[in-house]
Amino acid sequence: QVQLVESGGGLVQAGASLRLSCVASGSIFTDYKMGWFRQAPGKEREFVARVSQRGFITNYADSVKGRFTISRVNARNTVYLQMNSLKPEDTAVYYCAATSRPDSGTYDYAGLYDHWGQGTLVTVSP
Repeated sequence: QVQLVESGGGLVQAGASLRLSCVASGSIFTDYKMGWFRQAPGKEREFVARVSQRGFITNYADSVKGRFTISRVNARNTVYLQMNSLKPEDTAVYYCAATSRPDSGTYDYAGLYDHWGQGTLVTVSP
């Protein structure tokens, strides 16, 4: 069973950058595809980005394409989310998630991910 711990959230102004980190432990990191989701107050959790086990394949929500970059360093059991040009609408709790399920053609459904971190809050002021 993999455990996930996020860090790196905070309060920034619009246009700024933040890098979130998620460290995994308790299992073989390369068994898992890793994703980032976010949940804003009063809204449902939504997909942000996903990276394949070796880091060669990435996918993004349209709302963050060109601004966010997901990456992983398997030697450090860590996945990152580099967030640039932040907007107030990016304000949310950001969650790291992991899945070892085979690819099904769908990657943005939260129910596919079996393991979740506790979340880190990102607040972007106007």
